[in-house]
Amino acid sequence: MTLLKTLLRLTAFAATLAAGPVLAQSDVAFRPLTAADPAGLPLEGGVWLPADAEPGRPYPLVVMSHGNGGIYSGHSDTAEALAAAGFIVAAVNHTGDNYRDQSRASEVIDRPRQLSVLIDHMVSARDGPPVDPTRIGAFGFSSGGFTVLAAAGGRPDLRRVLDHCRDHPDFYDCRLIRNQPPSTDQADRAWAHDTRIRAVVAAAPALGYTFTREGLTDVTQPVQLWRAGQDRVLPHPYYAQAVHDALPTSPEYHVVEAADHFDFLPPCSPQLEAAAPIICQLTPGLDRATFHGTFNAEVVAFFTRTLSHVEPANPAR
Repeated sequence: MTLLKTLLRLTAFAATLAAGPVLAQSDVAFRPLTAADPAGLPLEGGVWLPADAEPGRPYPLVVMSHGNGGIYSGHSDTAEALAAAGFIVAAVNHTGDNYRDQSRASEVIDRPRQLSVLIDHMVSARDGPPVDPTRIGAFGFSSGGFTVLAAAGGRPDLRRVLDHCRDHPDFYDCRLIRNQPPSTDQADRAWAHDTRIRAVVAAAPALGYTFTREGLTDVTQPVQLWRAGQDRVLPHPYYAQAVHDALPTSPEYHVVEAADHFDFLPPCSPQLEAAAPIICQLTPGLDRATFHGTFNAEVVAFFTRTLSHVEPANPAR
Protein backbone atom coordinates (compact mmCIF):
# COMPACT_ATOMS: atom_id res chain seq x y z
CA MET A 1 0.00 0.00 0.00
CA THR A 2 1.41 3.43 -0.94
CA LEU A 3 1.69 6.22 1.60
CA LEU A 4 -0.83 8.34 -0.30
CA LYS A 5 -3.41 5.54 -0.09
CA THR A 6 -2.61 5.03 3.59
CA LEU A 7 -3.42 8.66 4.33
CA LEU A 8 -6.85 8.16 2.80
CA ARG A 9 -7.44 5.08 4.96
CA LEU A 10 -6.58 7.11 8.05
CA THR A 11 -9.68 9.27 7.74
CA ALA A 12 -12.07 6.85 9.42
CA PHE A 13 -9.68 6.12 12.27
CA ALA A 14 -8.59 9.71 12.83
CA ALA A 15 -12.21 10.80 13.11
CA THR A 16 -12.40 8.87 16.37
CA LEU A 17 -9.57 11.06 17.73
CA ALA A 18 -10.97 14.39 16.62
CA ALA A 19 -13.01 14.95 19.78
CA GLY A 20 -9.86 14.81 21.85
CA PRO A 21 -7.01 12.44 22.69
CA VAL A 22 -7.03 10.09 25.64
CA LEU A 23 -4.66 11.59 28.21
CA ALA A 24 -1.89 9.34 29.45
CA GLN A 25 -0.81 11.67 32.27
CA SER A 26 -3.06 12.62 35.17
CA ASP A 27 -1.25 15.93 35.71
CA VAL A 28 -2.33 17.20 32.27
CA ALA A 29 -5.68 18.65 31.21
CA PHE A 30 -7.09 18.94 27.70
CA ARG A 31 -9.78 21.11 26.09
CA PRO A 32 -10.93 21.43 22.47
CA LEU A 33 -10.19 24.61 20.56
CA THR A 34 -11.83 26.49 17.71
CA ALA A 35 -9.98 29.53 16.38
CA ALA A 36 -11.58 31.96 13.94
CA ASP A 37 -9.52 32.37 10.77
CA PRO A 38 -10.17 35.66 8.94
CA ALA A 39 -9.03 34.08 5.66
CA GLY A 40 -10.90 30.79 5.80
CA LEU A 41 -12.79 28.20 7.80
CA PRO A 42 -12.41 28.11 11.60
CA LEU A 43 -9.38 26.14 12.76
CA GLU A 44 -10.22 23.12 14.90
CA GLY A 45 -7.78 21.73 17.42
CA GLY A 46 -6.98 21.34 21.06
CA VAL A 47 -5.07 22.68 24.04
CA TRP A 48 -3.02 20.75 26.60
CA LEU A 49 -2.14 22.44 29.87
CA PRO A 50 -1.05 21.62 33.41
CA ALA A 51 -4.00 20.16 35.32
CA ASP A 52 -3.25 22.49 38.24
CA ALA A 53 -2.70 25.60 36.11
CA GLU A 54 -3.32 28.79 38.08
CA PRO A 55 -5.92 31.07 36.41
CA GLY A 56 -3.96 34.30 36.82
CA ARG A 57 -0.45 33.02 36.14
CA PRO A 58 0.99 33.47 32.61
CA TYR A 59 2.37 30.28 31.06
CA PRO A 60 4.76 29.76 28.14
CA LEU A 61 3.09 28.54 24.95
CA VAL A 62 4.19 25.97 22.37
CA VAL A 63 2.18 25.76 19.15
CA MET A 64 2.32 22.57 17.10
CA SER A 65 2.10 21.94 13.36
CA HIS A 66 1.31 18.43 12.10
CA GLY A 67 2.56 16.75 8.93
CA ASN A 68 0.83 16.23 5.60
CA GLY A 69 -2.59 14.61 6.06
CA GLY A 70 -2.21 14.69 9.83
CA ILE A 71 -4.33 15.68 12.79
CA TYR A 72 -3.82 18.24 15.54
CA SER A 73 -3.47 15.47 18.15
CA GLY A 74 -0.83 13.59 16.17
CA HIS A 75 1.90 14.52 18.66
CA SER A 76 -0.18 14.19 21.80
CA ASP A 77 2.55 12.46 23.79
CA THR A 78 4.95 15.35 23.18
CA ALA A 79 2.17 17.82 23.98
CA GLU A 80 1.48 16.03 27.26
CA ALA A 81 5.15 16.00 28.18
CA LEU A 82 5.32 19.75 27.62
CA ALA A 83 2.12 20.41 29.55
CA ALA A 84 3.36 18.31 32.46
CA ALA A 85 6.49 20.47 32.47
CA GLY A 86 4.49 23.70 32.79
CA PHE A 87 3.72 24.72 29.19
CA ILE A 88 0.44 25.42 27.47
CA VAL A 89 0.39 23.57 24.14
CA ALA A 90 -1.98 24.34 21.26
CA ALA A 91 -2.43 22.62 17.90
CA VAL A 92 -4.91 22.83 15.03
CA ASN A 93 -5.78 20.90 11.91
CA HIS A 94 -4.30 22.77 8.95
CA THR A 95 -7.12 23.76 6.61
CA GLY A 96 -6.95 21.79 3.38
CA ASP A 97 -4.13 19.55 4.63
CA ASN A 98 -5.44 17.28 7.33
CA TYR A 99 -6.84 13.79 7.82
CA ARG A 100 -10.24 14.77 6.42
CA ASP A 101 -9.29 17.16 3.64
CA GLN A 102 -6.15 17.28 1.50
CA SER A 103 -7.56 19.56 -1.17
CA ARG A 104 -4.84 22.15 -0.46
CA ALA A 105 -2.03 19.84 0.61
CA SER A 106 0.39 21.49 -1.84
CA GLU A 107 -0.54 25.03 -0.75
CA VAL A 108 2.13 25.12 1.94
CA ILE A 109 2.09 28.92 2.03
CA ASP A 110 -1.18 28.74 3.98
CA ARG A 111 0.36 26.86 6.89
CA PRO A 112 2.56 29.53 8.56
CA ARG A 113 -0.30 32.02 8.46
CA GLN A 114 -2.60 29.52 10.17
CA LEU A 115 0.02 29.02 12.88
CA SER A 116 0.08 32.77 13.45
CA VAL A 117 -3.72 32.78 13.68
CA LEU A 118 -3.43 30.10 16.37
CA ILE A 119 -0.95 32.25 18.31
CA ASP A 120 -3.31 35.24 18.05
CA HIS A 121 -6.13 33.10 19.42
CA MET A 122 -4.11 31.75 22.33
CA VAL A 123 -2.66 35.13 23.33
CA SER A 124 -6.12 36.75 23.38
CA ALA A 125 -8.04 33.78 24.85
CA ARG A 126 -9.95 34.40 28.06
CA ASP A 127 -11.14 30.86 28.77
CA GLY A 128 -8.10 29.59 30.63
CA PRO A 129 -4.79 30.58 32.18
CA PRO A 130 -3.11 33.40 30.23
CA VAL A 131 -0.27 32.89 27.77
CA ASP A 132 2.97 34.78 28.29
CA PRO A 133 3.43 36.48 24.88
CA THR A 134 7.18 36.77 25.45
CA ARG A 135 7.62 32.98 25.75
CA ILE A 136 6.26 31.28 22.64
CA GLY A 137 7.81 28.33 20.86
CA ALA A 138 6.82 26.28 17.81
CA PHE A 139 7.10 22.53 17.18
CA GLY A 140 6.56 20.89 13.80
CA PHE A 141 7.00 17.52 12.12
CA SER A 142 7.52 16.91 8.39
CA SER A 143 5.34 19.50 6.63
CA GLY A 144 4.91 20.96 10.10
CA GLY A 145 8.69 21.25 10.43
CA PHE A 146 8.72 23.29 7.23
CA THR A 147 5.82 25.34 8.60
CA VAL A 148 7.51 26.37 11.84
CA LEU A 149 10.72 27.34 10.05
CA ALA A 150 8.78 29.54 7.62
CA ALA A 151 6.66 31.03 10.42
CA ALA A 152 9.82 31.85 12.38
CA GLY A 153 11.15 33.96 9.51
CA GLY A 154 12.21 31.53 6.79
CA ARG A 155 11.64 32.38 3.15
CA PRO A 156 11.58 29.17 1.12
CA ASP A 157 12.26 29.35 -2.59
CA LEU A 158 9.58 27.13 -4.07
CA ARG A 159 11.08 27.52 -7.53
CA ARG A 160 13.68 24.99 -6.40
CA VAL A 161 10.95 22.32 -6.34
CA LEU A 162 10.97 22.06 -10.13
CA ASP A 163 14.61 21.00 -10.39
CA HIS A 164 14.37 18.79 -7.31
CA CYS A 165 11.39 16.87 -8.65
CA ARG A 166 12.89 16.56 -12.10
CA ASP A 167 15.84 14.80 -10.46
CA HIS A 168 13.79 12.86 -7.88
CA PRO A 169 10.32 12.23 -9.36
CA ASP A 170 9.62 9.30 -7.02
CA PHE A 171 10.21 11.21 -3.79
CA TYR A 172 7.05 11.59 -1.70
CA ASP A 173 6.81 15.38 -1.98
CA CYS A 174 7.23 15.20 -5.75
CA ARG A 175 4.48 12.59 -6.11
CA LEU A 176 2.19 14.69 -3.93
CA ILE A 177 2.83 17.82 -5.98
CA ARG A 178 2.34 15.88 -9.22
CA ASN A 179 -1.02 14.56 -7.99
CA GLN A 180 -2.11 17.91 -6.50
CA PRO A 181 -0.36 20.76 -8.32
CA PRO A 182 -0.16 23.98 -6.25
CA SER A 183 -1.47 27.31 -7.47
CA THR A 184 0.78 28.89 -10.08
CA ASP A 185 1.36 32.06 -8.02
CA GLN A 186 2.35 30.36 -4.76
CA ALA A 187 6.07 30.95 -5.32
CA ASP A 188 5.48 34.70 -5.71
CA ARG A 189 3.33 35.27 -2.64
CA ALA A 190 4.63 36.66 0.65
CA TRP A 191 5.15 34.32 3.59
CA ALA A 192 3.54 35.00 6.97
CA HIS A 193 6.22 35.45 9.64
CA ASP A 194 5.63 35.81 13.36
CA THR A 195 8.36 37.29 15.53
CA ARG A 196 6.57 36.11 18.66
CA ILE A 197 8.06 32.68 17.97
CA ARG A 198 11.22 32.60 20.11
CA ALA A 199 12.33 28.97 19.70
CA VAL A 200 11.73 26.24 17.11
CA VAL A 201 11.77 22.44 17.09
CA ALA A 202 11.68 20.97 13.57
CA ALA A 203 11.56 17.18 13.21
CA ALA A 204 12.24 15.76 9.73
CA PRO A 205 11.24 19.02 8.00
CA ALA A 206 9.72 18.69 4.53
CA LEU A 207 10.92 20.79 1.58
CA GLY A 208 14.19 21.49 3.37
CA TYR A 209 15.97 21.99 0.04
CA THR A 210 13.82 25.09 -0.64
CA PHE A 211 15.61 26.96 2.16
CA THR A 212 18.82 28.68 1.07
CA ARG A 213 21.23 30.54 3.35
CA GLU A 214 19.58 33.77 2.27
CA GLY A 215 16.15 32.30 2.90
CA LEU A 216 16.96 31.37 6.51
CA THR A 217 18.96 34.47 7.39
CA ASP A 218 16.11 35.79 9.57
CA VAL A 219 15.72 32.56 11.55
CA THR A 220 17.95 33.65 14.40
CA GLN A 221 15.95 31.93 17.14
CA PRO A 222 17.35 28.82 18.80
CA VAL A 223 16.49 25.77 16.65
CA GLN A 224 16.41 22.12 17.66
CA LEU A 225 16.56 20.04 14.46
CA TRP A 226 15.90 16.31 14.17
CA ARG A 227 16.75 13.91 11.36
CA ALA A 228 15.85 10.24 11.00
CA GLY A 229 18.87 8.34 9.75
CA GLN A 230 16.69 5.80 7.88
CA ASP A 231 14.12 8.29 6.55
CA ARG A 232 12.51 6.74 3.48
CA VAL A 233 9.92 9.50 3.03
CA LEU A 234 12.30 12.49 3.10
CA PRO A 235 15.70 10.94 2.41
CA HIS A 236 19.03 12.44 3.36
CA PRO A 237 20.53 14.94 2.49
CA TYR A 238 17.73 16.96 0.89
CA TYR A 239 15.59 17.85 3.87
CA ALA A 240 16.82 18.13 7.48
CA GLN A 241 20.46 18.29 6.41
CA ALA A 242 19.69 21.04 3.90
CA VAL A 243 18.09 23.08 6.69
CA HIS A 244 21.05 22.43 8.96
CA ASP A 245 23.47 23.67 6.31
CA ALA A 246 21.44 26.82 5.56
CA LEU A 247 20.72 28.06 9.10
CA PRO A 248 22.75 31.16 10.07
CA THR A 249 23.55 29.64 13.47
CA SER A 250 24.22 25.97 14.03
CA PRO A 251 21.13 24.31 15.49
CA GLU A 252 20.96 21.74 18.23
CA TYR A 253 21.11 18.82 15.82
CA HIS A 254 19.91 15.31 16.65
CA VAL A 255 20.45 12.54 14.11
CA VAL A 256 18.64 9.36 15.14
CA GLU A 257 20.46 6.84 13.00
CA ALA A 258 18.06 3.93 13.61
CA ALA A 259 14.85 5.95 13.06
CA ASP A 260 12.57 6.16 10.03
CA HIS A 261 10.31 9.11 9.20
CA PHE A 262 7.22 8.09 11.16
CA ASP A 263 9.16 7.21 14.29
CA PHE A 264 8.65 10.86 15.25
CA LEU A 265 4.96 10.00 15.69
CA PRO A 266 3.93 8.30 18.96
CA PRO A 267 3.76 4.51 19.24
CA CYS A 268 0.65 3.24 17.48
CA SER A 269 -2.42 1.76 19.08
CA PRO A 270 -3.65 -1.57 17.64
CA GLN A 271 -6.47 0.32 15.87
CA LEU A 272 -4.08 2.77 14.20
CA GLU A 273 -1.71 -0.04 13.25
CA ALA A 274 -4.57 -1.80 11.46
CA ALA A 275 -5.57 1.39 9.64
CA ALA A 276 -2.08 2.61 8.74
CA PRO A 277 0.55 -0.15 8.72
CA ILE A 278 3.07 1.98 6.82
CA ILE A 279 3.01 4.65 9.52
CA CYS A 280 3.13 2.11 12.33
CA GLN A 281 5.53 -0.53 11.07
CA LEU A 282 8.44 -1.25 13.38
CA THR A 283 11.84 0.03 12.37
CA PRO A 284 14.55 -2.59 12.92
CA GLY A 285 16.87 -1.58 15.73
CA LEU A 286 14.55 1.06 17.21
CA ASP A 287 11.95 0.80 19.95
CA ARG A 288 9.61 3.70 19.24
CA ALA A 289 8.29 3.95 22.80
CA THR A 290 11.80 4.13 24.24
CA PHE A 291 12.85 6.65 21.61
CA HIS A 292 9.87 8.87 22.41
CA GLY A 293 10.86 8.96 26.06
CA THR A 294 14.18 10.45 24.98
CA PHE A 295 12.70 12.61 22.21
CA ASN A 296 10.08 14.19 24.47
CA ALA A 297 12.60 14.82 27.22
CA GLU A 298 14.92 16.59 24.76
CA VAL A 299 12.07 18.73 23.38
CA VAL A 300 10.95 19.70 26.89
CA ALA A 301 14.52 20.53 27.94
CA PHE A 302 15.05 22.67 24.82
CA PHE A 303 11.91 24.75 25.26
CA THR A 304 12.48 25.04 29.02
CA ARG A 305 15.95 26.40 28.37
CA THR A 306 15.16 28.70 25.45
CA LEU A 307 11.89 30.15 26.73
CA SER A 308 12.94 30.72 30.33
CA HIS A 309 14.57 34.15 29.87
CA VAL A 310 13.70 36.25 26.84
CA GLU A 311 13.36 39.91 25.94
CA PRO A 312 9.91 41.51 25.52
CA ALA A 313 8.09 40.35 22.41
CA ASN A 314 8.11 42.43 19.22
CA PRO A 315 4.93 43.03 17.23
CA ALA A 316 4.12 40.25 14.77
CA ARG A 317 5.48 40.81 11.29
